[in-house]
Amino acid sequence: MKKAALHNLGCKVNAYETEAMQQMLEEAGYEIVPFTERADVYVINTCSVTNMADRKSRQMLHRAKHKNPEAVIVAAGCYVQTKEAEAVADEAIDIIIGNNKKHELVERLDEFFLKSEESAQKNAEPLWKIDAVIDINGEKQEYEELFMDKPSEHTRAFIKVQDGCNQFCSYCIIPYARGRVRSRDLQSVLDEVHRLADNGYQEVVLTGIHLSSYGIENGESLLHLIQEIHKVDKIKRIRLGSLEPKIVTEEFASELGKLEKICPHFHLSLQSGCDATLQRMNRKYSAAEYKQGCEILRKYFVHPAITTDVIVGFPGETEEEFAITEAFLEEIHFYEMHIFKYSKRQGTRAAVMPNQVPEEKKNVRSAQLIELGEKMSQDFRQYYLGQEVEVLFEEESVIDGVSYYVGYTKEYVKVAKVSNASLENQFVKGCLVKKLSEDIYLME
Repeated sequence: MKKAALHNLGCKVNAYETEAMQQMLEEAGYEIVPFTERADVYVINTCSVTNMADRKSRQMLHRAKHKNPEAVIVAAGCYVQTKEAEAVADEAIDIIIGNNKKHELVERLDEFFLKSEESAQKNAEPLWKIDAVIDINGEKQEYEELFMDKPSEHTRAFIKVQDGCNQFCSYCIIPYARGRVRSRDLQSVLDEVHRLADNGYQEVVLTGIHLSSYGIENGESLLHLIQEIHKVDKIKRIRLGSLEPKIVTEEFASELGKLEKICPHFHLSLQSGCDATLQRMNRKYSAAEYKQGCEILRKYFVHPAITTDVIVGFPGETEEEFAITEAFLEEIHFYEMHIFKYSKRQGTRAAVMPNQVPEEKKNVRSAQLIELGEKMSQDFRQYYLGQEVEVLFEEESVIDGVSYYVGYTKEYVKVAKVSNASLENQFVKGCLVKKLSEDIYLME
């Protein structure tokens, strides 16, 4: 039995695809071992969102080859999709699998082993490379069907329902790495939800490269998909991945508000609170439109958790523009913010824009927003002290030498509780009585 090890880099979509590839290998008879161990096959699902991600992808590929020079090294995903020629020239890589071809992993491995065996029998040079990269931006691509039955998460399961992006933000390479929007068939999603529910999962998280675009090319919609998943009895929670602000209309929010399984935890991508910066980013909304979306969510949900992403130091961002963004963030008052310092990505329009911001300014601005974000997070969590909440507990964990079960509320507030009996994958109601750490609250 051949041993295979997998390593994921990048986003939740990549993580889903990595686990789907692992399931494919298991079904084909491979023994899955940790990436730190010696294996016959190493699969690295690469990322290309930044130049640093490209470098990390190359490092992991070479690290795998160093672990076992005789192993077959498979480079999959966004890095090889955007840097195919570079990957072909890399002697550490044996098999290249681009996006929309990951379902061919086992087939490509079989092909590699067969041709290598034929070469050995003929005393010929061994097969050096299999290249399975398609033009993801060429003729219309179909959605790549990958499936999951038993994710590695204890209680929640991520489900990929969409791929590709049509937005072309000026800083982003992803449309070139992932291609245009492609949506998964609704029945295929529901079939997977049912299988996951039958395997004990009670919470599902819908994810995609541009989740808000689900169904735009086939007459479906994200709202309808959510409503159909809501009908699956054994699923008790539905959590949404990152959304575009303009999807939050009165109809969208009011209909979600009728669904008791929906987690009021909304990640609305912002990037900047300044309209001039948003225009240079080629974002498709204004700060006022973003604010309206937040107000609509707060109209239909009690104390919803609204989280976001912010890029500091985008080309041309002046002190005034940054101050406008900072004031806007404070006004919206987020639960959590993910702060990123702008990093040039070769192949994007932003990389050649004038007035690039010096790194020292990015560092100062990032630190300011991180500090603001920490304060707002504490404000949000503090709201729940003394209140009864319902928590889906996930696993046992030791905090300051004491054993607790930890889990999350619908709003994704982390909660701990002492219990002699296992609480894993169980819903428990109780009162939050005190703060255990900066981000964990104790249930009585």
